[in-house]
Amino acid sequence: MFKFIIKRILHAIPLLLIISVISFFIIQLAPGSPVNMFINPEVASPIDVEMVKKNLGLDKPIYVQYLIWLKNVLKGDFGTSFLHSRPVMELIMERLPNTLILALVATIISFLIAIPSGIISAIKRNSAYDYAFSTLSFIGVSLPSFWFGLMLILLFSLKLRLLPSGGMRSNFDEFVLSDRLVHLILPSAVLAMGSMASKMRYMRSSMLEVINQDYIRTARSKGLSERIVIYKHALRNALLPIITMLGLIIPGLFSGAVITETIFSWPGLGRLAVEATFMRDYPVIMGVTMFSSALVVIGSLIADILYAIVDPRIKY
Repeated sequence: MFKFIIKRILHAIPLLLIISVISFFIIQLAPGSPVNMFINPEVASPIDVEMVKKNLGLDKPIYVQYLIWLKNVLKGDFGTSFLHSRPVMELIMERLPNTLILALVATIISFLIAIPSGIISAIKRNSAYDYAFSTLSFIGVSLPSFWFGLMLILLFSLKLRLLPSGGMRSNFDEFVLSDRLVHLILPSAVLAMGSMASKMRYMRSSMLEVINQDYIRTARSKGLSERIVIYKHALRNALLPIITMLGLIIPGLFSGAVITETIFSWPGLGRLAVEATFMRDYPVIMGVTMFSSALVVIGSLIADILYAIVDPRIKY
């Protein structure tokens, strides 16, 4: 296992390098320029424009800029934000806990609802429960997260005035747990919806496959109760594909947080990425891109490790 992990890490290095090259050049070649944040190029003189470019490090050819950026990254320096005038890693570490909280709550909600629903849908196949849960899962997969979020804001914030429409806390400085939890309800529900629906479908199909296996029929023929057959024998094997999804859920939640955090003004990495994109803050865009790419690689590795742990047939 240790050799497998080291091998995967070594394979990840050139992959992340390729991602960084492609991302850097795409960002640099996109329309617009961060120079426009500081001066109006239509009014300012060419000398002033060149001075701003030099201060931002944009006066050199793109490949030279990339090599300078890569050299600094290898030293642990992802540059300084054009917009905030602060180190990029400092901004990421500041916003990361907020996104982790949102992602953790959304993951817990999705698992608590999806797994029991998938089990019930499978053991009561073609029943009213099955049709109801299947319909809900299809709706959850089909609904655009931004539309669902706006509808929740319209209903619970504007109409019923039960929940806040955005932000992470109310207008006071001290930490109040109940206030933070109330602000978490709507964004975590939106973030959980898509992954919850897919997990429900995975759980249903996995459970249906397991309960048709020979060893389940053998357990039933021995006179064991249906509860013991389902929850002691079938559930453990049916959970295998769901457990392995844990590693891939992490990057998926971060990508989903881009829309959710923007809608609900949640101060996390997703909102930081959107702000940086609109303001052409190249160092922050590259920092968040590489951080997300590393999450995908780590998530894939975690998924493989979990599969080997829960399934003894898998050897690395």
